Amino acid sequence: MKNILDQFKLTGKVALVTGGSGNYGRQMVIGLAQAGASVCTASRNLKANQDFVEELKAQGMDNVYADSYDQGDEQSILALRDRMVQKFGKVDILVNNSVFRKMGDFNGDINDFEQSMHINATGLFMITRAFGNHMAEIGGGSIINIGSYMGNLGSNDTLYQGLPEMDASGAPDYFFHKGGMHNLTRLIASYYGTKQVRCNCIALGGFFNRQDPKFLEKYYAATFLKRMANDTDVMGLLVYLASDASAYMTGAVIPLDGGYSAK
Repeated sequence: MKNILDQFKLTGKVALVTGGSGNYGRQMVIGLAQAGASVCTASRNLKANQDFVEELKAQGMDNVYADSYDQGDEQSILALRDRMVQKFGKVDILVNNSVFRKMGDFNGDINDFEQSMHINATGLFMITRAFGNHMAEIGGGSIINIGSYMGNLGSNDTLYQGLPEMDASGAPDYFFHKGGMHNLTRLIASYYGTKQVRCNCIALGGFFNRQDPKFLEKYYAATFLKRMANDTDVMGLLVYLASDASAYMTGAVIPLDGGYSAK
């Protein structure tokens, strides 16, 4: 029987983290790489990914790589997959972390909503199918969707009283596509299950990014742990879902929000 700690190791695995140079993405890349995986971070902004990778390589982390793709373009997605397969021979782990935040006003231009859906809904399916089919061909893999408590809950207006510029109700596209992501997770898990490709979703809470102190006070009060997520809080669950330690888990939507959604 394998030692349980060995089951968390990702040595020999290849991972793609979309949007890996962003706030939450950075720790995802670092966590997977520290667990032993070869990790590629990719988004539309190649330079941001290259700068992040160079920063990590300067710290001695040689198993990280940068690339780019457009999640609204299926050919761009397929080209990224093919480049990774050519370079590494396979892709075992897909972390769907990229998000296009377009709408800032409930009554904004409907074209903004449609563009958001094309990238965050259609694009999410395109990249999941492209890499999921590859994983099915090689005999297994792990797809990890990065969702949000906003995919399960309505907007908490009390957090934004006196802070109209932060009102979450101005993001109807985000609520819509994160809710869709959570249920798509279950469909993907069902579709690929017999091929040993697992799909799970982490429903994240808020990330501390030096927000307005008034907002922070209200947000802290709304959680059990009285804080927002920091720059290491996602690593443990992400590595678990990517690794053999979670080999019997699929179709799960797991809150990681300091207890916010459990109140």
